[in-house]
Amino acid sequence: MSTTHLPASGPPPLSAAAPTSIGSRGGPLLGTAVVVGVMLLQFAIDVMAGREGARIAARLLFMAVELPLLMLALSYAFSFSIRWRMSASKGLGVSVGIATVIGGVFGLLYGVAALYYPALRLHFPNGVSLPRFALFGVLSAQLYFGLWALAFVYPFAVESASVRALEAQQLRSEAELAHLRAHLEPHFILNTLNAIAGLVTDDPREARRLLVCLGDLLRDAVQETGDLQRLDKQIAWLRRYAQILEARHRGALAFRWDVPAECEAAILPRLLLQPLVENAVKHGALRRHDGAGEVVIRASKRKDGGLVCVVEDNGPGMPDPALPDTKMRAGAFGLQAVRRQLELEAPHASLRFDSSPAGTRSIVELAAPGDAGR
Repeated sequence: MSTTHLPASGPPPLSAAAPTSIGSRGGPLLGTAVVVGVMLLQFAIDVMAGREGARIAARLLFMAVELPLLMLALSYAFSFSIRWRMSASKGLGVSVGIATVIGGVFGLLYGVAALYYPALRLHFPNGVSLPRFALFGVLSAQLYFGLWALAFVYPFAVESASVRALEAQQLRSEAELAHLRAHLEPHFILNTLNAIAGLVTDDPREARRLLVCLGDLLRDAVQETGDLQRLDKQIAWLRRYAQILEARHRGALAFRWDVPAECEAAILPRLLLQPLVENAVKHGALRRHDGAGEVVIRASKRKDGGLVCVVEDNGPGMPDPALPDTKMRAGAFGLQAVRRQLELEAPHASLRFDSSPAGTRSIVELAAPGDAGR
């Protein structure tokens, strides 16, 4: 017997939330590291330039006050711009303005101190003046602003872009899943109505009974709105579906069920097994020449707690086991829907097919609930 594997390897579930403020993850430590790093860098530059100890100490003192204030103000402005959905240009303008004001104020303060303590003066080519000290403070603040942007905004932007990409991927998955269901349920209804149509003339009473059964199926389909459902509910739904098919193909089709009670509480994607059952009926059991088609639905628990669901028919098997979709008619939807459902809702599950001239088995293996996120 040949085997074909179709792993369901969809995207992992999205659990990360987009960051809402700057420095939400390790912000204080990062800010402290930036301040200390800039001060050490400035200290090293002053020492290598041979500047006097008094000037070095004064610069470090001013930086110890200016840098934390500047970092705090820029971080607050960044959070404010995000909260109020400001454009990038406006946010950048606000940050540059803050750096300009704080740098200018501290430059003036340093210049005033240098007027009284000449050892603190900076040597400008065109002489010393308060405007030059203010300009020097503004330029230094812009440099600090650039370091702040690299240390704070760049990691935030990378993280935010990553989260947005994951959210977009999840939204695409949800939209695709809704698209699958929008096709799957009308697809099922159409096939069921075609089955009942064959009984309207030959056996009106049976047709009415099956219409009531179809109504029950549709009611359950409308009431069940979640992505997942218990196995016992899915099996009960399939039993009513099987009654319709057995009545339509009376004497040529029979169903057997082997679902132990220990498996009934297992959770699996909604309507997952219905396309497999439909495929086993149409392209397996009903293709037997002797008119004794049979479909068996089994479920079992693995040792690790996972669930195994098997839909088996006694038909002629797949023409090409390496291509399980060849068992479907052109344009058929069933197996593709099952495969995509597993990719979207149970990425750690697998779908495989065993086929031989004696029949075909569709095997779905789902991980134990505790293993789903591994």
